[in-house]
Amino acid sequence: MTKPCAMACALAPSPSSVWRDVQLKMSEATAAIFDAAPARSKGAYWIITAAVMAATTMQSLDTTIANVALPRMQGALSASQDQMGWVLTSYIVAAAITIPLSGWLANAFGKRKVLLVSIVLFTLASLLCGMVTTLPEIVLARFLQGVGGAALVPLSQAVLFDINEPKDFPKAMAIWAGAAQIGSIGGPALGGWLTENFSWRWVFYINLPIGVIAFLGLLTLKERPLPLRTRFDFMGFAALTVAVTALQLMLDRGQQLDWFSSKEIITETLIAAAAFYVFVVHMFTTDKPFLNPHLFQDSNFVASTLFIFLIGIVLFATLALLPPLMQNEMDYPVLLTGLVTAPRGIGTVFGMMVVSRLLTLIDVRAVLAAGLAITALSLWQMTKFSPDMSYMPLVVSGLLQGFGVSLVYVPVSSTAFATLDPSLRNEGAALFSLMRNIGSSAGISVVLFMLTRNTQTMHAALTAMVRTPSADPTSAAVAARVDPWANHSLPAIDAAINHQAAFVAYLDDFRLMMVATLVTLPFVLLIRTRRGAVGGGHAVLD
Repeated sequence: MTKPCAMACALAPSPSSVWRDVQLKMSEATAAIFDAAPARSKGAYWIITAAVMAATTMQSLDTTIANVALPRMQGALSASQDQMGWVLTSYIVAAAITIPLSGWLANAFGKRKVLLVSIVLFTLASLLCGMVTTLPEIVLARFLQGVGGAALVPLSQAVLFDINEPKDFPKAMAIWAGAAQIGSIGGPALGGWLTENFSWRWVFYINLPIGVIAFLGLLTLKERPLPLRTRFDFMGFAALTVAVTALQLMLDRGQQLDWFSSKEIITETLIAAAAFYVFVVHMFTTDKPFLNPHLFQDSNFVASTLFIFLIGIVLFATLALLPPLMQNEMDYPVLLTGLVTAPRGIGTVFGMMVVSRLLTLIDVRAVLAAGLAITALSLWQMTKFSPDMSYMPLVVSGLLQGFGVSLVYVPVSSTAFATLDPSLRNEGAALFSLMRNIGSSAGISVVLFMLTRNTQTMHAALTAMVRTPSADPTSAAVAARVDPWANHSLPAIDAAINHQAAFVAYLDDFRLMMVATLVTLPFVLLIRTRRGAVGGGHAVLD
């Protein structure tokens, strides 16, 4: 127990000691769940921290690393591009179904058991993914991988909260967020390198050593399971599962099926809306719902969950746009694309190093606002990209965005749980992770839809401004006499128009995300702080 916490026990409550009181109560609740977590040996502490970082990195890595290998997998498995989409969809849907369940499982059986089983399942599923020979096999293996990976991120986050005192939450979240973001950001580069130098199968085999490290590390985690709610709410779980599954299918397949011109997309939207309505009504009317409604009484948790949804949109949408922009429109090879996007990870790491210190000196809302402003600045730089520029603007904007996102990610993650009752952490972490995943799916779907639509619109506008021989029969006849091959240049002109139209559409997407980031700024005021609290205004409830 730290000295500030001991002093808070002796002093009467005052407005300036509220945060200390919160720290004390949460530390006592933590000790009831874990074997004297604050007194844990440094060696055991760092082993557990390294293990949960490995688990988080492994899961976040697989959200992006497989994308680069899809063309090679398509040829090896003799599948069409539409069929290969199910390799990604099966993973996303499986994770979306299982993430909400991870909170209940942790409450009933303990985080340690759930994490160990999840790591084993994820690692074995990764091995199966590398050994498959047909499309149905890879879809099934990816589904199992999604089931196994769903609990890794939220429960790793919850474990870090449990083995750290509240005053160390920003530092713990800097470590956790760094593992989560580095995995996502480094995925395309690592996937490209493995695919080019070895085989697409190594995109999955790379998980095996990481899974073994995470499993062995978490064996040292000592936990006394305290089932907080053993009765399972099948109705609530079924409604939420149907809602999330239909929503994820709608977001993932909307671009392929031209959105609401497809009966499938309309059906999935209606099913998602109806199931979500049933889930909400059931949650507030049953005695022991699947998701505890007390989560929504903590305004900081609600505001932070909204923030992580928006961050998921900006971060993952950008990651989805940059590789195809560089490869298709700027002729970057796969390996160089990975190297140019790597500095984004450097900016993230640097941000993680400074943000925990900033949170002890500056109001958390100021740090959040600064992070959003820097992220918006990086997106503004991206709107100035041109086809013939050097790689430096890509590097600089990536560095800035990595730094800016880390200034938002860590405060949001620590604030979400700073005032949340420890008994709600498992469910809170699951909901927090689910909203991040839905945000990323929504962001990617929106920007890809806008990219396609804006490319078509810009292509039509540019074509109308081009004068060709075919536009004037007289000039066409003259051109044919002067140069019989004149009409053969038309495909080249169309290709140039396509290139310019697509590049402008990418810039429009970056502009859209910049505006979305700036619109998010006023929501910083939803975070409540109390003057005089430790750290210059950490988030607490009034």
